[in-house]
Amino acid sequence: MAGVVLGAAAPVSADTPEVDPKADALLQRMSSDLAGLKTFSVDTENSTEVVTKQGEKIAMIAGSTVSAERPNKLRTDRAGALADITFYYDGRKVTIWGKRAKLYATTSAPPTLDQTIDFVRDKLDIDAPAADLLGSNPYEALMEDVVSGKYIADEPIGDRMCHHLAYRGQETDWQIWIADGPKALPCRFEITSKNISGQPEYIATMTNWRINPQLPDNEFTFTPPPGSARIDFLEASQQGQDLRKEPK
Repeated sequence: MAGVVLGAAAPVSADTPEVDPKADALLQRMSSDLAGLKTFSVDTENSTEVVTKQGEKIAMIAGSTVSAERPNKLRTDRAGALADITFYYDGRKVTIWGKRAKLYATTSAPPTLDQTIDFVRDKLDIDAPAADLLGSNPYEALMEDVVSGKYIADEPIGDRMCHHLAYRGQETDWQIWIADGPKALPCRFEITSKNISGQPEYIATMTNWRINPQLPDNEFTFTPPPGSARIDFLEASQQGQDLRKEPK
């Protein structure tokens, strides 16, 4: 091939991230194993920091169960002090059901999970920090902003030994712990938002992975319960209504 000199290193772009090869190989393996699951379900414990005007950090804790069926179905049940919400995506539309408020919002959605993750973030202004792990190529999504990455150590998360990787980005720093086992699935995911005052953190610890489970036919379908009321996403934003809270 013209222009190639044997024994010479290829020039590295200034934009090429500096990533430890061991960390890169593990992240690629995790991406492949995770994307290869046709159906899965996992429990997570989430900690989302909120920074007050006085600069105090408050951690809001919630538990979630995430179920997915590739290429176009997702459900998340999230419960905590401020939230008791279920998110449904059935391949045709997304619905958010606020159990305490007995309100739901629904709208048409793209035909794939990858497209819907972007749609929910960009069009509905709903942030899901760990959603990059759910798409068809988690590696590509995670590496989009990366400047550097390194392997830290083998560390225990609960009863599992996990590989600890740390990455720096332009807007976020993030760390991931990947199970040391037959399936390289994530055990813990931590994001620090560097461009937000106080640099709040989001942490998700994943347990009880269920690989290719038999999910009920109606797992991803929302049927409005008696006494519920529909609002739309734009109305909820404009009027300050909150699907998380009980009506006053």
